[in-house]
Amino acid sequence: MEFDQLHPAMQYHVVNSLGWSTLRPTQLAAIAPIHAGTHCLLLAPTAGGKTEAAAIPMLSRMLREEWPAASVLYICPIKALLNNLEQRLSYYAGLVGRRVEVWHGDVSQSRKQRALKDAPDILLTTPESVEAMLISTRVDQQAWFGNLQAVIVDELHAFAADDRGWHLRSVLHRLDQYLKRPLQRVGLSATVSNPQELLDWLAPSGKREVVGSASVSTDADVTIDHVASLENAATVIARLHRGQKRLVFCDSRSSAEQLSSMLRAHEVRTFLSHASLSASERRQAETAFAEEKDCVIVATSTLELGIDVGDLDKVIQIDAPSTVSSFLQRMGRTGRRGDSKRNCLFLTTNDNAFLLALGITQRWSEAWVEAATPPAKPWPIVAQQAMVATLERGELPTHELTEVLAGSFPELAKAQIGQLIEHMVQIEYLDRSEGIVRVGPRLEREFGRGHYRDLLASFSGSMLLTGKHGNAEVGYIDPTVLTGEQENRLILLAGRSWRVTGIEWSKKTVWLEPAKEGGKARWMGGARSLSREVCQGIRTVLAEGAPALVTFSQRAKTALQFLRDDMSISPGTHFIATRPDEATVRTWTFAGTRANRTYSRNATGTGNKVKFDALSVQAPASLLAPAQGAQFELTDDELIVFAEAIKFSSCLPKGLLTETVVARAFEVTSDRA
Repeated sequence: MEFDQLHPAMQYHVVNSLGWSTLRPTQLAAIAPIHAGTHCLLLAPTAGGKTEAAAIPMLSRMLREEWPAASVLYICPIKALLNNLEQRLSYYAGLVGRRVEVWHGDVSQSRKQRALKDAPDILLTTPESVEAMLISTRVDQQAWFGNLQAVIVDELHAFAADDRGWHLRSVLHRLDQYLKRPLQRVGLSATVSNPQELLDWLAPSGKREVVGSASVSTDADVTIDHVASLENAATVIARLHRGQKRLVFCDSRSSAEQLSSMLRAHEVRTFLSHASLSASERRQAETAFAEEKDCVIVATSTLELGIDVGDLDKVIQIDAPSTVSSFLQRMGRTGRRGDSKRNCLFLTTNDNAFLLALGITQRWSEAWVEAATPPAKPWPIVAQQAMVATLERGELPTHELTEVLAGSFPELAKAQIGQLIEHMVQIEYLDRSEGIVRVGPRLEREFGRGHYRDLLASFSGSMLLTGKHGNAEVGYIDPTVLTGEQENRLILLAGRSWRVTGIEWSKKTVWLEPAKEGGKARWMGGARSLSREVCQGIRTVLAEGAPALVTFSQRAKTALQFLRDDMSISPGTHFIATRPDEATVRTWTFAGTRANRTYSRNATGTGNKVKFDALSVQAPASLLAPAQGAQFELTDDELIVFAEAIKFSSCLPKGLLTETVVARAFEVTSDRA
């Protein structure tokens, strides 16, 4: 029996301290492979007990093999999840005499120093924090990391979705140099359609096992209401479900701020969570999960992942996320009580958002979910790792740096990695003499400030100013909100109105005083990219009608019928052009952002000025040819535009940069196709 494989102390505490008669199927199935040191991917729906599936067998193995301190890293993508897990994992570990510490940017230096002097058994942290420890002169890397046995990566699919995943995997590979044997890698993930591929990516070598089911559950109450404005959405939320705890997701910080302000005007007890709030403001929202009953928590994707929300009654989605995976994560915040069911209410504020909600729910009703696929051509992260590996070692021979990078990126040709290093030496990100590579003057100049903080993150963020009321931090402000000469400049932050009383640009500080009303919220952000599959889901609904598993309000029924009548899409057609009386021909491809960007660029080459979105291209269908691999070339101006969205693009030679941009932004067919 699987349960009997646990260390006796663990068995005792599961039954007597936790009060569980046994473990869930996925938790039981995880015991043997984790005990054996096998690389694992643990799959379970949201609230399916993935944390316990990893933690309980890992603590059991820790006891059996008498691991010393600092033996397990537990890595999460967001601070809120780390904070949320700390109490729960500390309790489990404490039952068997082990200790947990958390380490991230909001943790005080004094607490970090205590952890360095007295290492915990399990360290809760982020990839960026581990990277900071690897290059820090205050950390004895061999002493601190030398006893590591395993790493648990929570919400692995979220990491894999962007360059942060490549960064994470590279950091794990560099940790291996301090160990007698490679780290056991255990990933936790919500439902994905390609679990084996995801595990193979996390652990490119060694014995591997997927544990749990990858099937999509469609057992949920899902409703779509087309309310036509954010103000109307606030009114609906204020009137519905009073006395219940409601979590509202917005897909931008601006709309989250505006909605919070509107709800408070309706005298609804409201909490707010997004990445540009101060740590204290975020903690209020996190505390509300555990302690509040009749309230609304407005959040961006910061509360999408893994947070234990307790007795949450309703999830409300303003507009729609861009993936089915995000929808499943958000809806999975509900249905944790035995007498409740997973639920989600969509409140769409415009027709485009309404269409996206249709596409997402249609694909979900078909039990479909996206694959977790790392971005193609990770050359920007190869460049970043070349710099941080050099910082970590101080200096090293060129061939050793090449080997470190080739080990982190076995998918890439070693010859190309060597070419990248040569280029970085030429442009002075790296310095080399007599075959020994060191930090270059350009690296020091561009990234040396703040202990190389910007170098440690694989993602870029716009420069933000700290908003303060007295000595208290309220949150962070995009400077574009502060442009112009306004005598009475009002802004929204933390869901409240503030008057700007002063700006100290040198200190990146904005001084605030409370205001009764008004203000605006704005952060810079790019348009979302939609997949072909989601766009085809939209097309299916327009051609065949609403998804059978989704309830539509009367307003939503009316809106859907209008769109279906207006577009007149028949099930057998592929391209639908606009009516001939319109000045511009618009072809509805439902092909997704990448494909339509490619179509648009090719059609523009015919002399036409072409616009596109995920669903359509403003050009006749006859001009929409696919792009061929070797024949697809970007102009210098195009390359500059796309490179702005890729961090560390300045480190890459033109050939590798072009290769990266084309692979990520366009849909290019093989020349042999």
